[in-house]
Amino acid sequence: MSDPLVPGAVNLRDVGGLPAGRGRTRSGVLYRSGNLAQLEQPGVEALAGLRLRRIIDLRDDEEVAHAPSRLGTLEITMQRAPLFLGSVASFFQDDIPLDEMYRRIVDDSASRVVEVVRGILADQPVLVHCTVGKDRTGVTVALALAAAGVDREAVVADYARTEALLPPWRNAHVVAKLREMHPEAVHLEDLATRSPAPVMTALLDDLAARFGSPAEYLRAHGMTDAELDALGDVLVAGT
Repeated sequence: MSDPLVPGAVNLRDVGGLPAGRGRTRSGVLYRSGNLAQLEQPGVEALAGLRLRRIIDLRDDEEVAHAPSRLGTLEITMQRAPLFLGSVASFFQDDIPLDEMYRRIVDDSASRVVEVVRGILADQPVLVHCTVGKDRTGVTVALALAAAGVDREAVVADYARTEALLPPWRNAHVVAKLREMHPEAVHLEDLATRSPAPVMTALLDDLAARFGSPAEYLRAHGMTDAELDALGDVLVAGT
């Protein structure tokens, strides 16, 4: 199954149209996806049609080497911001639940999360992606949207959409491959294929309890008031 927006892309979508108070997120500004390693010429041409000015890749070096993006001759600013202090494999080896993974991302990679949000501010249209577009992309895009004033329910719903967009054949293949390596893992299928709304709700609750809000989390890790104001202006129209 290919994404209809960009053939060959994994889980690529525009986050425009989400309710944000009296406004909505702008279309054609912020995109999110999984990897771009399977693009053929039609996909490259469709990606060119998005007129992206920046692509922010959240994958680690091993992932990038294993599945490099296929962008043809497109000239787009590339920003690397690996979000795990360890490797992706370590999360399967440690068999941690999704909520613990997300807690580690916001705690251990806070400076990189801020880099991603600043990258969104630097150039638009912008695409944020990882391997599947579920966890690292899900967390950073959710924080950017929430800090820009998008309604909480819409932030959670956008995150949760991913699960329905991952092809069943892909899930079966990935789970089977991982199960060979980690036969006793309890959280494997959640880590590989699921994006449950309660997990994102819990992350937003945690940030609210510890920092006051996602915006205050970003401010606590170096973002300025001017940057946070600009984030709302860039992502939201009609407020």
